[in-house]
Amino acid sequence: MTIYVGNLSYKATSEDIKQLFTEYGSVKRVVLPVDRETGKARGFAFVEMVSEAEEDAAISDLNSSEWMGRQLRVNKARPQEDRRSDRSSY
Repeated sequence: MTIYVGNLSYKATSEDIKQLFTEYGSVKRVVLPVDRETGKARGFAFVEMVSEAEEDAAISDLNSSEWMGRQLRVNKARPQEDRRSDRSSY
């Protein structure tokens, strides 16, 4: 499972996010997407932890909490949708 973390401060770094989630267990990976053109953070991240129990605890505690001056949105990430349109009707 992957955790979606939204409404992040644009000043937050991957290391900041990792430290925040380490309070709930071992963090496998943090992905902090950046804008291709500007190179600036896009205000959200994805976090993977070692166990689902740790992820559930982090989601429960951090969702709607304030961090770096912003109210976080923390939930299970939805699978990425296929961005290609169905071109069979053309």
